[in-house]
Amino acid sequence: MRKIYLVTYDICDDKRLRKVFKTMRNWGDHLQYSVFECQLSEMDLQTLKAELKTIIHHLHDQVLFVDLGPAAGRGDRVIEALGKPYSNVASPCYVI
Repeated sequence: MRKIYLVTYDICDDKRLRKVFKTMRNWGDHLQYSVFECQLSEMDLQTLKAELKTIIHHLHDQVLFVDLGPAAGRGDRVIEALGKPYSNVASPCYVI
């Protein structure tokens, strides 16, 4: 069973930040600077965590996984924004 996860990260070093961003692009939809929405099976989740563990500095960086529940039967994605309106980004984003 696949679940939806909100993955957000705070990386202190620019080089590691770029590596985490590039890794996350392979796993989900980029919503904001350091926020991705990912549909993952349990195996996918473990693989993603293993990849990120090799990149981050465990004393200085942080990656959070927020389980939003099962992907099946959820209906349309609903994102509510305060302030600047949310817009779905169709083109890839690059961190330089």
